[in-house]
Amino acid sequence: MTGAGGGGESAEAAAMARAVVALGWLPPRLSRPAAKFLSQWPGRILIKSAAAFMRIEMFDRSMTIAAQFFTSVIPILILTATLTGSGNADRIADAMGMTDSSLSIIQQTAQGVDSAAYSIVGTVIVFASATSLSRALTRAFAVIWAVPRPKSKLGSVWRWLAVVLVLAFALVFVHGLSERASVLPPREVWPFAVTLTCDLAVAVFVPWVLLSGTVTPRLLAPGALIFALVMLAARPASAAWLPRALDNSADRYGSIGVAFTCLAWLYVAAFLFLGTAVVGQVIATDRGGIGDWIRHGHHAGEKNDDSHSESAPFATQGNGHAPESAPTKPWWRGGGPSTTGRPGRPNPAEKDITGRPG
Repeated sequence: MTGAGGGGESAEAAAMARAVVALGWLPPRLSRPAAKFLSQWPGRILIKSAAAFMRIEMFDRSMTIAAQFFTSVIPILILTATLTGSGNADRIADAMGMTDSSLSIIQQTAQGVDSAAYSIVGTVIVFASATSLSRALTRAFAVIWAVPRPKSKLGSVWRWLAVVLVLAFALVFVHGLSERASVLPPREVWPFAVTLTCDLAVAVFVPWVLLSGTVTPRLLAPGALIFALVMLAARPASAAWLPRALDNSADRYGSIGVAFTCLAWLYVAAFLFLGTAVVGQVIATDRGGIGDWIRHGHHAGEKNDDSHSESAPFATQGNGHAPESAPTKPWWRGGGPSTTGRPGRPNPAEKDITGRPG
């Protein structure tokens, strides 16, 4: 892989080096179990995820995505409510958990817009500006997966619009579908199943489309599944907090208060969306058995010498302390054992996660 991969290598190597140094300061009775934990699958995922969070600047990028979502998707929802009537405004407000006071502000916004002007000029402007969200997500996922960002060209416009529309309508219709599913027996199961399926589909579709299929749905599935599971807990928490927060903000500060509360809510959602994608990327590219199964559909069965395996940085010496050095390259960038006879050089016959020769 090229492009964004260089930053991933340095961040991951730095995180491993810091972990090794930290183990060296521990007494033998603590360094041994700590090194064992870090050399196993949960420890590897933890270290690599922390490195990836620093590499992509998670907090800043999440705020960028939240702001772009607010300025891209919310206007589309208001446009839809304006063109189709107040009934859809009620549905949108219900999906976002708005109470009467905050709902009245949305209704006033929708009623205060000239639908004739909005349908001609405003629609073009809204959808054109909404593509900024798709471009921001493209940059984020390209960095997460360390792949070249697809070139911005006229043929990519449909991808940007498709992602914006999917996110906009998922915000509204997932809530409605779960309510309709609640009448089916068993009533406690179907709403969760519908929500889980929709969130899983969105989390796979968005990066797959934005990256032009460079990363396959099979590799995207772990992060998407984690996101869907996390949202099963986040949605009830949001339903309990958001209506009260919106109501208080509307009473105290009016429309600006509602806007800032929505932005805070979107920041949490963006953080979860990108964070689970990072963890999913780490799991999919891990060299353990789970990563092999995700990439190839079966366990590759490769057994490497301890000195070349990913757990080597955390192997303890005879005195119980960790070694002083850590590998400078992850295995998918040519580090570790080489099948070409030259250390650190990838085998041209092997392929990386994108399907291109290493």
